[in-house]
Amino acid sequence: MLSDLSRPVVQATLPVVGENITEIAQRFYAHMFDERPELMDGLFNRGNQADGRQQQALAGSVAAFAGFLVNQPDEMPDHLLARISHKHVSLGLRADQYQIVHDHLMWAIGNVLGDAVTPEVAAAWDEVYWLMANVLINQERAMYGALSLEPDAIWRTYRVSERIQETDDVVTFVVERTDERDVKPSLPGQYVTLQMLMPDGVHQPRQYSLTRADDGHHRRFSVKRVHGLPTPDGEVSNLLHDTVSVGDELTLSVPAGDVVMSYTDRPVVFASAGIGITPMAGMLSHLVKSGSQRKAMLLHADNSASSFALREQVRSDLAQLPDASMHTWFVEPSEPTQTVENELVGFMDLTDVGLPDGAEYYLCGPLVFMQSVRSSLIARGVPAKDIQYEVFGPDLWLADFQ
Repeated sequence: MLSDLSRPVVQATLPVVGENITEIAQRFYAHMFDERPELMDGLFNRGNQADGRQQQALAGSVAAFAGFLVNQPDEMPDHLLARISHKHVSLGLRADQYQIVHDHLMWAIGNVLGDAVTPEVAAAWDEVYWLMANVLINQERAMYGALSLEPDAIWRTYRVSERIQETDDVVTFVVERTDERDVKPSLPGQYVTLQMLMPDGVHQPRQYSLTRADDGHHRRFSVKRVHGLPTPDGEVSNLLHDTVSVGDELTLSVPAGDVVMSYTDRPVVFASAGIGITPMAGMLSHLVKSGSQRKAMLLHADNSASSFALREQVRSDLAQLPDASMHTWFVEPSEPTQTVENELVGFMDLTDVGLPDGAEYYLCGPLVFMQSVRSSLIARGVPAKDIQYEVFGPDLWLADFQ
């Protein structure tokens, strides 16, 4: 909670800070990487920096948190904070690195707003930052403690034991541990961070959903090739597709992620598009492994049947559940001899889909897809609390749900 001294200052300056927060975030990152270039080695995704998503995510998170402090002082944006904490733990972020972020962020606020940043304004926003940072530090300390690991110890080496070409653009890597240290199995829906050594000597992190229930000794994840080089956006996916073979070693983090399927008896509905199928496949696999009796429904949209990654895996898992079904929408219709039950042409439309009563929903795919599906579900009376979503990359949707 903000102090009585800072609250009116933040309330008065929130509009101007909000109007300029994107520019503040851009200058913050540029200044920090200029002063501390080593932070780009293994900690920050330069693809997200190049396309501006990281700057937008930071801006939205800070503005949303400040808005809560002013307008809802007795509450905390738990969803926002949990999502950030899980991402930080998957990267091995240390508590002392929050001071680095603070120094460069406060510099950027002053650099953008100039004389408007009086000592009183600077002190008030300093308080905002440390309130948010200390919540995150405490959450992350608890998560590291639950893992019995220090931040630097979240990484371990896995060896590629199998490489599966799912589609023209998607490869699944099955990996096995290379030492005998205990490893905790993943939870349904979690991801790992892969730290890849790039040709220029810089390590780049990328998060990939785990696509099958595991024991920790073996894990599997699927990677879609991102086209559009030479931008950094697809540099890791292309390197994985083009150079990583069976026998090669990869550095992966412990599993993380706040979008985890709950263990209840309620029906569960998964709605995905494209490579968004990956966490859904992982959740379905966990249902099968646990012998679940839950009613399950998979709704998936893709360009075509041939671009539907993990299709046979999810069909097999659905067939092993006692009450499960799948509905698919393809932009390009299948040949008459290839179509299956509940296969439709076009974009996902839930109008005529009989959704189970009292279900929990998990969404993953492009942002516009999830916005459309969520709006459709809300219009049909599904409570917002029963809809969770996973975003690949910085979450630009966080502030909408606070």
